Amino acid sequence: MVRKQVSHSRLHRICKIIDGVLSRHGFKLSGARKELAIKDSISRSQVHRYQRIAILGAGSWGTAIAVVLARNGHQVHLWARRPALAQGINQSRQNTDYLAGIDLPDGLAATSDLAEALAGAQVVVMATPSSTLRTMCRDMAPHLPPDIPIALACKGVERGTGYLLSEVVTEENPGHPVGAISGPTFARETALDHPTAATVAFQFRYADRLEVEASPAVRLALSLSGGGFRPYVSDDLVGVEVGGAVKNVIAIACGMMSGAGFAENTRAALITRGTDEMKRLAQALGGRRETVTGLSGSGDLTLTCSSTTSRNMSLGHQLGQGIARADCFEGRGVVVEGEVNAVSVCDLARRVNVPMPICETVNAVLHKGADLQDAFAELWTRPIEAEPFALDISLSHPSPNLVLPFGKS
Repeated sequence: MVRKQVSHSRLHRICKIIDGVLSRHGFKLSGARKELAIKDSISRSQVHRYQRIAILGAGSWGTAIAVVLARNGHQVHLWARRPALAQGINQSRQNTDYLAGIDLPDGLAATSDLAEALAGAQVVVMATPSSTLRTMCRDMAPHLPPDIPIALACKGVERGTGYLLSEVVTEENPGHPVGAISGPTFARETALDHPTAATVAFQFRYADRLEVEASPAVRLALSLSGGGFRPYVSDDLVGVEVGGAVKNVIAIACGMMSGAGFAENTRAALITRGTDEMKRLAQALGGRRETVTGLSGSGDLTLTCSSTTSRNMSLGHQLGQGIARADCFEGRGVVVEGEVNAVSVCDLARRVNVPMPICETVNAVLHKGADLQDAFAELWTRPIEAEPFALDISLSHPSPNLVLPFGKS
């Protein structure tokens, strides 16, 4: 094969031509790299905010998102499964079941009629439990306006299929762009307008890159932006979803060890090594490791592992104290996403051959009858490994029968 030589002057002229074409479509050519002119685009994008938004799920987080959007001047329909809850929200202007004491802004209306909630919506935010997501997708399908984006405000991996939740939505509601809202966000603080940051992630299609301000990710981020809520935009939906799903399982591990009497060293170790488990799984599924170090990964993990306000941390803490699962939360049937997803996260990791020992330990305690103290002792006496992982070292632990000092704070 004959290779033609291109002179520097001719190459320079070619680059100038390409640069001109790209510039007209919102791209910038710098050396051999293309960059989206995002800042210039966003400054012109006020007209691209969504005006009518449907939130499916009137729990604490769905209500908090609805509050943020309504406070920003958008028309929000909040769907509640129970008619009595929807009626109570409209009459009292509070969600006394999930966010008692917080007044709901004008522009927020609740309904238990799915068709009414979705009528005329420009975007849908799904804040229902991950275990009911597929059923919810089927129920809303006949009422969905064509082609509108669907953003997930729930986190997890579907049990059985091993699908990320975006894959479930895509399978049940084809033709709709699917994304996620994720980050270190407690619902009550968000609704109270405390300074809060989160990530809005959608896969960017070619058209989205040509006109960034019209993309679903940017439009939803702008719609959420206001008051104390600061969104960031991502095109790594896989990385964002993996961080959200796995962090709940790691938070249960932190809670278990905290409840058993261990303190900050232990929590820091679990957060750090848990982040590594998230990175490995995200990368194996096509996500980016750096996404996991952002708000939707390390940020969310740090928050969830730092307070028993998190149901995942709280469940682990109670189990670590020796409270039976049936008696946790004073016997109330509280749905804990990390408990639900421990099985599915571990199943998915095994399928793609990613070792996740912390998640496996939690899964063993929650679902396989393992003794909590024995399971964590086994976790701590695994072979000694390298950090970074690329060093590829595995040494037998010198004290395989180590007994951790449970109950000695």
